[in-house]
Amino acid sequence: MTTSNKVAIVTGAGSGVGRYAALALLGEGYSVALAGRRSEQLEETANMAGKNIASALPIATDVTKPDEVVALFSKTKTEFGRLDLLFNNAGMGAPPVPLEDLTFEQWSNVVAVNLTGSFLCTQEAFKLMKDQNPQGGRIINNGSVSAHAPRPFSSPYTSTKHAITGLTKSTSLDGRQYNIACGQIDIGNAATDMTARMKNGVPQANGETMVEPTMDVDNVSQAILYMASRPPDANAQFLTIMATKMPYLGRG
Repeated sequence: MTTSNKVAIVTGAGSGVGRYAALALLGEGYSVALAGRRSEQLEETANMAGKNIASALPIATDVTKPDEVVALFSKTKTEFGRLDLLFNNAGMGAPPVPLEDLTFEQWSNVVAVNLTGSFLCTQEAFKLMKDQNPQGGRIINNGSVSAHAPRPFSSPYTSTKHAITGLTKSTSLDGRQYNIACGQIDIGNAATDMTARMKNGVPQANGETMVEPTMDVDNVSQAILYMASRPPDANAQFLTIMATKMPYLGRG
C-alpha cells in the first residue's frame, strides 16, 4: 500500500473537466483514483501526469452500477489507505431535441449518470470518511450553470443539475456530524471537447444560434484546487466559474 498526504477520487476522469481536475490534484501532491467507463482514456490521463504517474490509479467504473462504485472505493482504500476528497464529476447530456421528443431511455440515462451516480459515490465516500482517522473529508459536486438556468432543449441535463444542488445541500447537512464538507462548483463554458460544438454556434432562448465565448479549462482546475484546499473548518459551499462574456445572467 502506498501513502500520500491527501487522497482523491475523481469520476469522469478520462476527459474534459475531470481529466484536468485530476491532473491538477496530482500536481498538488494528491494520490488520485481516476474513475471512468473507458480504461484507455483513464490510462491516457495517467500518462499525462508525467512524474506524478505513480500517484494515479486508473479504475474503470460505471457510476450507474452500485457494485462497480463499491469496488472503486474499496480499491482506493486498499491502495491509498483513506479518502480525503471526492469530485463527483461524471456526467452526460441528451440530444438537444424538443422535450416532447425525448425518449424514456434518453431521460433515464442522464438521470442515472448525473444524479444516481453522484448519489452512489457520495454514499460510499460517507462510509469511508466517517470511519477513518482523522475522520472526515470533502466532496465537490459538479453542478454546472445549468443548475440555475437552462439551455433550450436540455430538460434531462438541467433537471439533474438542479437535483445536484439538492444533493449538495443534503450532503452538507448530513455530513456535519462526520466532519464531511460538501460544496458545488458551477462551471460555464470551459474549453473542453464538450464545448467544442460552440465554435459552430449553439441555440439561444430567443431562437437564434450564437457562438458563445469559452474560457481555458485551467480556470476550473484552479477553482477546484481552491475548494479542495480549504481547512476543515471552512467550506466553499457554492462557486461559479464561467467565461466572462457567456450568456448566463441574461440567459432567457
